[in-house]
Amino acid sequence: MAAAAALAARAVAEAPGPCALCGRPLGAQTEWHHVVPKSEGGRETEPVHPICHRTIHATLANAELARLGTLDALRGEPAIARFLRWIADKPADFHAPTRRSR
Repeated sequence: MAAAAALAARAVAEAPGPCALCGRPLGAQTEWHHVVPKSEGGRETEPVHPICHRTIHATLANAELARLGTLDALRGEPAIARFLRWIADKPADFHAPTRRSR
């Protein structure tokens, strides 16, 4: 029984915090976004909602993501900022079709 409790505590400790893009609590599904795309030499990943991840890649090409280099810079992009205002009050597991805006 102690092993099960230790395993549960470890799972909670390793669970990702809020979405790295929008800051809302993560839901049942979490995806990992390369801040700088792997194709551009990036290694660092951050936990994000599936809808946030799809919006990032539907809005900006890998070269643009590499140029920005940080999530703070990404949040400053007008289309991403508009998305963040729209998604702010949605539940963690909210999903909607993502339209490509490139």
